[in-house]
This record gives sequence, C-alpha cells and structure tokens, in this order.
Amino acid sequence: MLNYAIRRLVLAIPTLLLISLVIFLVIDLAPGSPMSQVPLTVPPEVRAKIRESLGLDAPIYVRYFKWLGQFFITEPAYAIDHIFGTNWADGRQRILSYQSRSPVIDIIWQRLPQTLLVVGLSYVLAVVIAIPIGIISAYRQYSWIDQTGTFVSMIGFSVPTFFTGTVLIWIFATKLGWLPSVYNTAMVVDSWATFWSRVSQMVMPVTVLTLFNASQISRYMRASMIDNLGQDYVRTARAKGLPERTVVLTHVFRNSLIPVVTVVALGVPTIFAGAIITERVFGVNGLGQQLITSIFANDIPMVQTLTFVFAALILIFNLIADLIYGWLDPRIRYD
Repeated sequence: MLNYAIRRLVLAIPTLLLISLVIFLVIDLAPGSPMSQVPLTVPPEVRAKIRESLGLDAPIYVRYFKWLGQFFITEPAYAIDHIFGTNWADGRQRILSYQSRSPVIDIIWQRLPQTLLVVGLSYVLAVVIAIPIGIISAYRQYSWIDQTGTFVSMIGFSVPTFFTGTVLIWIFATKLGWLPSVYNTAMVVDSWATFWSRVSQMVMPVTVLTLFNASQISRYMRASMIDNLGQDYVRTARAKGLPERTVVLTHVFRNSLIPVVTVVALGVPTIFAGAIITERVFGVNGLGQQLITSIFANDIPMVQTLTFVFAALILIFNLIADLIYGWLDPRIRYD
C-alpha cells in the first residue's frame, strides 16, 4: 500500500501541473479584466501604470510561470519563515489580490476558520446522521422509517439550499425572532453569552448544509446496504448462526461503506471551497463568499489560487479514498 501511495503521489505532480495550466488559462482568458473596475476618466498613462503594477503587461506564459513559482516556492518559504523565524523568502513577491493588494494566501487563512466552522461542522453532522439512517432504512426497507427517510432525503436533496435558507430566515429570524439572520464573523467568543450567540447564528446555515449533504449520503448508504443484504455471504453468515447485529453491523456495513467512502471523501474538499450560495445567503465571511466576490471583481489571482487549491484537495482525498478501500475490503490489492 505504501508503494501504491508513493506512485500515486508521484503521478499527481504532472497532473497538478496540467490542472494549474488549464485553470490559469481558462481564468486568465475569460471575459473581463481587473482594469474594468478603473473609471474611464483615468488617463491612459495612469491606466498603463496600473496594468504594469498588476503585472498584466507581461506575456501570459511569463505570468503563468511567475504564479506557479509564487505558489509552490514563495508561499511555502513564507510559511517556513513564519513558523521557524528564518528569512528564506526575503525579497520574494507573493501572490497579491487585485482587490486588496494583500497576499492571497493570508486572506485564505483568514477566511478558512469561518468556512471550517460552518461548512465543516455541517458535513461532519451530515455523515454522522446519514449513515445510521441509511442502515436502518435498508434493514427495514419499505417501513415507515424508510418511507420517512426517503421523503426527507428527497426534499433535502431536491430543494436548493438558497431556498431552504431563505425559508428558515423567514420563519426563525423574521417571524419568530429566535435566531439572527446574518452571521457575525467579527464576533469574539470570550464568554458564555458570546458562545451561545455564536451557536445561535450557526444554527440555520449548519442546518441547511447538513440537510443537503445528509440527504445524498443516506441514499448512497441505503442503496449499498440493500445490495449487500441480498448477497450469498449474508445468507451464509445467518445460516452459521451469527447474531443479526454482527451480520448487519460487521459484515454488511463494512462492505457497504466502499461506495459511501467515495462520496464522503470527494465531498470533503467542498468544505475547504466553502458553500458559495449558503455563505452568501447568511453572510458567512468564508471562502465561498470570498470566491464569488473575487469573481465579480475580476480578482484573477484569488480565483486562480482558490480553484487550484480545490482541485489539489480533490486529488488528495481521492487518493485517501482509494487507500481506505484496501482497509475495508482485504480482497483489494495495490500491486
């Protein structure tokens, strides 16, 4: 398994380089320019100076290799300097946002805790809730529990998150006044009062995302469990007199996890990318909100960096899912 992981990591290097090239070209050549934000009354010589300061006057291949070097060399060097107090990155230019002229990575680190707190918590809750529901729905197929789970899952997966969020805001914030409608990112938790205020403002966005993610995962879990419950090894285990709990929760559950692991693992990168629509609805100042703001402002370095980080995370968690397969099913070999 170790050799397989090393091979996959080595193969991931050219894959990431190709992905970075595609992302850079697609975003850089897309319609729109940061210069569109500059008023038309600005003299041409000033506009030329602005283009030069943003690096837009250089050829596209020069800008690509510069961005690549900044991402893989300069930013890690700055991180090492920050941790160990060295000065490897002295004089190196970092990836700067066109909007704020601040380093892109610093902005990402500032926004990441909010995204992990809201989107990450909702995803963990979704997995914890969806797996037991999927097991019970499959084991008691067509019962009232299964019918209820199917109905709620269809609603949760079919109804857009912006509609669910708007309905919750209308009920619990506007009509009842129980919960705040806007997420206060600047709140400092330093007492029980502020702690419960933070929890109250997290309830609605976390509920919306948990319902959406749990609906999808529970359907995969149910379908996989039903498929495995009809297999010959289940009948053999029951014929040997094994307890039903052992048959279902040990043998069937473990084999049923393989397709679910794929869904869960490939969904983890979305935590770091942020929930664009939900963050927009509730005003969560996370990475999803930052991405949509950067797109509207033609902040090319921010969009390129966020998109590339998301693509890299997909590759990483895809590898993690493949390694978990071998642990769940000993028949899988990585020769």
